[in-house]
This record gives sequence, structure tokens and C-alpha cells, in this order.
Amino acid sequence: MGHHGFPRPEMAISLVLFLGFLAAPMAESQLDYLFYDQSCPNLDMIVRWGVWAAIRNDSRMAASLIRLHFHDCFVNGCEGSVLLDDTKGFKGEKNGLPNRNSARGFEVIDSIKADVEKACPSIVSCTDILTLAASYAVGMSGGPYWRVLLGRRDGLTASEEATKQLPSPFESLKDITAKFSSQGLDLKDMVVLSGAHSVGFAQCFTFKRRLFNYQGSGKPDPTLESSFLSNLQTTCPNVDKSNTKLAPLDYQSAYRFDNSYYTNLVNNTGLLESDQALMANPQTADMVKYYSAYPYRFYMDFATSMVKLGNLGVLTGKDGQIRKICGSVN
Repeated sequence: MGHHGFPRPEMAISLVLFLGFLAAPMAESQLDYLFYDQSCPNLDMIVRWGVWAAIRNDSRMAASLIRLHFHDCFVNGCEGSVLLDDTKGFKGEKNGLPNRNSARGFEVIDSIKADVEKACPSIVSCTDILTLAASYAVGMSGGPYWRVLLGRRDGLTASEEATKQLPSPFESLKDITAKFSSQGLDLKDMVVLSGAHSVGFAQCFTFKRRLFNYQGSGKPDPTLESSFLSNLQTTCPNVDKSNTKLAPLDYQSAYRFDNSYYTNLVNNTGLLESDQALMANPQTADMVKYYSAYPYRFYMDFATSMVKLGNLGVLTGKDGQIRKICGSVN
């Protein structure tokens, strides 16, 4: 029997891999480490200074900037849509459920953008500023530094509805994995990027059901380590007014970017249900144990996955625009 003109399965797989290999560099080739070297030579210094000043003023800001970049790229690609205010024409992402009353750092990006505009007007996109700011936020918190490819342009619209693409702390590992996969990010990227929860805080409502009524049982999550559970119950008592109180995502070092996020998971002291769920799957549990033992490997892999994240759905060339103000299209 012939193959009716279709390639054999193994040939088809090779072809897909080959095309994928071709496509990845083509998307990135329009981005360049030296993109602004001639047109805005002080860009790096302006962003670095802006991020440093923001973190010095508010130690939570490092985590907020990393999260803002993630929430931008995960929703229709890295094109600065998360920064846009609502208009008559669209409801933006700022008021989408994952961002409402929790996304922070907009004023930091606006302030850096204003400084960049003074130095080199209408040259640098808000998206590139946010991408750079996130990388410096990681480095200044003790995490890895990596070189950021530049040349992204800003998108022209945003959608509150599209924030449903973002993973939620209430979702199963299977659903979160599917959301990462739909963005072209694999299981390893998911485990590695979850390590950003080494810094920052979460509101009590995002994990409170683990403390008092896990999966409708009327009892706490049995996987939670007992002293950790009682501490959390003190921080987040079972009343509505505690919903917006904050608890550190990594109780060992809430402001320091390190690998203790993974150590916590191994010790059943992960804060979010979605984080602790990484230990319930043999494949992801192996990765968690690996990163808890080898911080250097976590740093290397985190930098690699952040570069991958920063290249999702970018606009380059003549697509999009360079916004003058990050909250509105020109």
C-alpha cells in the first residue's frame, strides 16, 4: 500500500521539528541585543536606575514587575497590552480578574518611560521597557541576569476577556500545563517560571480554601505541613475581611530570588495549591527536587525560559507602534 502522498509519520515529525527550528530563529532574528545602541544608548542605564529606585522605595516591587511582564506576554504575546487603560473602544486587561486589585507597577513603567522619552523620544517601546525592567527586578533580587533581546513594538489594543488565558491558582496542574502549552511553553518552562514565586506575596483569598475547606471537605488540605498551616490560619482567619491580607509566596525569603520556592514544595510548605500540585505529578516533582538541590541549574534554566517568554507573540518592524505614553495608544 502506498502512503497516498503523505509523508511517513517519522518524516512528518522530522519536518515539523525542522520547520519549528527554522521558525524560532526567524521570529527572534528581528529582535537584537544591540537594537537601541545607536538610537538610545542610555536606555539600559535609565531602566536599571528606575527599577533600582522603585525596589528601594517598595521592596515588593521586584515581584510586581516580574508578574506584570508575565501577565503581558501570556495574554496575546509581549506587546504591552497589560499597560493599556480602558477606552471607549475596548475594556483592557487591567480590570480582568487575574489583574484587578492585584497587578502593580504600572506607575514604575510609566515613570521609566517618561525618562526614556526625554532621552530619546518615540524610539523605545513600552514593551521593551517592561521586558528589561522584569530582568533587572530578578537580578536585583539576587536572581540571574540575562541579556534581553530588544526591538519589540507596542500593540494597539487590549482585551479584558483575554486575561482568561492566564493560569489561576485555583486550576488543576493539567489545566495550567495546557495553558502554558498553548503559548508554546513546555512542562519544564512551567516548572521553571513558577520559580518566580520565590519572591512576592499572595492575597489570602487565593489560598484560603486550603486552610479551612479543602475541596469542600470542611477540613484543611492534608498535604500542608502542620506548623505552616497554623501560621497561615493566624494570618488569614476564616472571615471575609481577611481576603485581601497578604502572605509571602516563599516564607523563607519573600524578597530574595532563590531556589527556596522548590525546597518549600518538597517540605509541603508551598503557599498556593497550584504550586504544591507540582509535587503530585512524578515528572514535575522530579524537576522540583532537582531545582531544590541545584540552585545554579535553576538560575540558568530560569533565564532561558524568561528569554522564551519574552519572545512570545512579539510585534516587530512596522507592526504596532511606539507608544508615547504606556497607558494609551498614540
